[in-house]
Amino acid sequence: MASSVNPRSAAYNDRRNGTAGTKPRLPSSRTTARERPISSGDIVPEDSASNAPQRPNPSYRSNGYSRNTTERQTTRIQSQLTTRESLHVRTKNPLKKYAVNGNDADTLRPLSEEYGRLSSPVPAATAVPETEKSNLELYMLAPWKPEASLIPHTTAPLASRICLPPLASLLPESLQPPPLKQLTPHDQESAMLDDLLYVLMGFEGQYIRYEESYNPSVEKDRLDGPSFSILPGLDPSLRDLTNSVLKMATYYSAIEAFVEVQSREEYGAINHALCASIRKLLKDYLILIAQLENQLITDDFFSLHVLHLHTFPTNHMMFQVYTLAQEIVKKSAPREDDPDESVDDFNVDDIIMQLKQDGELVPGGMSKTICKGGNVLRLLTDRLSYMCGDPAARTLLQTLLRDASRPYMTMLNEWLHHGGIKDPHAEFLIREQKSIRREKLEEDYTDEYWEKRYTIREGDVPPQLEAVKDKVLLAGKYLNVVRECGGVDISTEVDDVPRSFDDPRFLENINNAYSHANSSLLSLLLTTHALPARLQSMKHYFFLDHSDFFTYFLDLSASELKKPARNVNVSKLQSLLDLVLRQPGSIAAQDPFKEDVKVQMNDVGLTKFLMGVVNVRGIDQDESAENAAERYRTPATHASSTEEDNNNNMTGFEALEFKFSVPFPLSLVISSKTVLRYQILFRYLLSMRHLENLLLNSWEDHNKVLSWTHRSKGDRRLEMFKRRAWTLRSRMLVFVQQFTYYCTAEVIEPNWQRLMAKVNGHDQDHDRGPGSPPKVGRTVDELMEDHVDFLDTCLKECMLMNAKLLK
Repeated sequence: MASSVNPRSAAYNDRRNGTAGTKPRLPSSRTTARERPISSGDIVPEDSASNAPQRPNPSYRSNGYSRNTTERQTTRIQSQLTTRESLHVRTKNPLKKYAVNGNDADTLRPLSEEYGRLSSPVPAATAVPETEKSNLELYMLAPWKPEASLIPHTTAPLASRICLPPLASLLPESLQPPPLKQLTPHDQESAMLDDLLYVLMGFEGQYIRYEESYNPSVEKDRLDGPSFSILPGLDPSLRDLTNSVLKMATYYSAIEAFVEVQSREEYGAINHALCASIRKLLKDYLILIAQLENQLITDDFFSLHVLHLHTFPTNHMMFQVYTLAQEIVKKSAPREDDPDESVDDFNVDDIIMQLKQDGELVPGGMSKTICKGGNVLRLLTDRLSYMCGDPAARTLLQTLLRDASRPYMTMLNEWLHHGGIKDPHAEFLIREQKSIRREKLEEDYTDEYWEKRYTIREGDVPPQLEAVKDKVLLAGKYLNVVRECGGVDISTEVDDVPRSFDDPRFLENINNAYSHANSSLLSLLLTTHALPARLQSMKHYFFLDHSDFFTYFLDLSASELKKPARNVNVSKLQSLLDLVLRQPGSIAAQDPFKEDVKVQMNDVGLTKFLMGVVNVRGIDQDESAENAAERYRTPATHASSTEEDNNNNMTGFEALEFKFSVPFPLSLVISSKTVLRYQILFRYLLSMRHLENLLLNSWEDHNKVLSWTHRSKGDRRLEMFKRRAWTLRSRMLVFVQQFTYYCTAEVIEPNWQRLMAKVNGHDQDHDRGPGSPPKVGRTVDELMEDHVDFLDTCLKECMLMNAKLLK
């Protein structure tokens, strides 16, 4: 607002003094403070530039005024006595008082001397009882001194720290303005214009005040915006124009409170950017108010109608911002009909991680749901779509969306090009579980790092990213793995990337980042870490491919494996396996990954384990192999004595299995759920290999033991029994050999060849039909799915997932 004004024109002075033949206009306090000199009887405020004594004014005394305070307290109140007190606090809303002059009741005399100095009007001369004059005198002499104070700091850096001004309804009766019905319509318009300039900046006027239901100290009332009421007595036409302008005052106060609240730290960077953009609009709004004040001072023909015309476009823009702010506030408020709504989003891992890192929870994180991040951008986008037919509103909302999306685009570019998340306020569409770390994976690698560390916040995805959210997730996950393996330089800044949602390169940037991250991770897995060679090595050990070393191992460890499983010496078996794998001439001797194979014993029988998997839950996607085994080791009902005896009598051949250690990032593809499937197939093939060996040993006994080789001539039934035993043994041996051949040569090997073709990328040209465009390069997630599908197919075709056959 302007601090000094220029004198009005001579014509306007003549019109005000009644010399131009026009109706006199009520003088404004801005003009009165400039035109009327301070008399010697006036008390100068403490902050006055001059404290020099003034010569007493004779006319000042002739009107009944007194300078002596003691004399003023002992003298009877005269009909027109006025006492003036100096105010030590300079407020933004000076109150102007008009008193009726005793010489001319039709002429109004201004008593306000300057900005911040108040005078008390003197009531008309009436007969006051002698007993009540002393009380009335003390009441009029009591000063009204509102004081400004500072409020505590908040997390909003630009929030106002000045306390709220006192309400106009709390003013003493002596400071109340004269009723509007005593003013002429021309003077009423002048009073309304002067009040509106204050009200439009968020302060009460003399005649325009807050509704009684509005409490400025309550945050909810301030966010909803104040409702104003005009003192009675105003001309109806002026009242209609004033009410139309007052809507903009409500919008401004509500928007100002919204900016102050949403700028707090817990509301996030998106709300902070939106508030910064709204502050620019409020600055232009205040400039408009200053220009309107200048026109009120300099333009003699400035009226309430002209003010309404000047503020009409701004009123429409303020309404758009106000509506958007109300939608965000309603989205942030807790729902009364669903008090347990926050339980759905209750994440124990997030809370534990916050307590471990900071020792405290995020402010406001448990009290209510805060509308931030993608939800704010969604509201802006929906509002923009709804107002697309209004050019001015569309331009405004596009500006707000562009400014609010800049922090989000910064986080998106960091995720797409560096694989990192810089999201201190949990606004980004990707949620990171920091409790799942790579150090833990190297000890007990699971698929949690891939499945659970990075997930999508389904309710916080902006509409612009809804169609490509899976690409965004995968691009960052791929690049994050490459970055942790040292393949991405995070110190380099990525230039020439879109900074807002309306950039035409927005989708192209996501697609390019996705392609780059996918190719980088595939190259890391297939070339740097030799994934095909690792899979081929697992085929040798788990599927007994070229298993000459394993036959030698079974021969050496037969005496140990015949023992009950709980009595088997695992260290001895591991030593024998290491000896066999290093045997010259063996295919395993040339295997670079033979050190990763370890021996372990499973205390659950294969059939029982498979029955638990098939009948209860299936192979749990969210559990490790040990957790899944532990789940099925403890059935819902108590095991019978027969089952316990079977577990206790289980030999080392039935409990033997291999454990394969896989380093990161290969553990993403060869995860715990895939290793569990490998172990099931290995135990199945081992059981058939052991059964075949038992039948072969039986054939040797039939050919070596005299009781089987000697032909009895006297007992024909004994010879028939031997023949049936030989036939049964032969048929069982043939069946086991043929079934082993079926599982290895007709199930595992063809599926293995198809898997390796997909891993090496040789199947793309075969899958593409004639005339169809070339297929896009494979992704790491597709590779992981193909690996799991291969193992599931093998389990199904080997009839290990059929409950009837298992029984």
